[in-house]
Amino acid sequence: MSLNLGRTEFGNVANTNNTLSREDAAELFNAWVLNPKLKTHMLQVAHLMKCWADEKEGLDEAGQWKWEMAGLLHDADWDQWPDQHCKKIIEELEQRNIDPEIIRAIASHGHLHFGVEPITKMDKMLYAFDELSGLIHAYSLMRPGGYTDMDTKGVKKRLKEKSFAANVSREDITDACERAGIQLDDLIAFIIPRQASVNS
Repeated sequence: MSLNLGRTEFGNVANTNNTLSREDAAELFNAWVLNPKLKTHMLQVAHLMKCWADEKEGLDEAGQWKWEMAGLLHDADWDQWPDQHCKKIIEELEQRNIDPEIIRAIASHGHLHFGVEPITKMDKMLYAFDELSGLIHAYSLMRPGGYTDMDTKGVKKRLKEKSFAANVSREDITDACERAGIQLDDLIAFIIPRQASVNS
């Protein structure tokens, strides 16, 4: 089954800065995503995107919401329509006249699957957070203290264990860090304390 989208242009530039309201985004999220574990993952990635947009990009509240919304909805169709991932959510957002930057970030969060290279900073950070966030959360679930006292060294040890969270692509994590120009240690250190605040 190919998930290649067969295109690299998304949305309409006339819709730049158009976003869903938080209420509408939550409604779409809850209607489409039924799996609690997937919901947690998407909420965590959304929070990481918001924090990065704020702390590293210095974006205002509207700019932060664009990044957060991309994270919140990046896997929205995976639960009920895995064979249409991420074609269905892209088409839904295009129909709702959403900013093409948000749509493109979603389209490029797995370029080997979807055929869309991450180009913008938003693209690259969504790609970078996606797999690593999942592995770090899996690590928290096996630790008695969860995220408490979790450190970069422990995460990197789990990364080297190919059998741990085997569905997480180590190659994607390495590739994403290189594309974003970020050291793996720095990305891990950014994720741990911020993701710890999002448990459901």
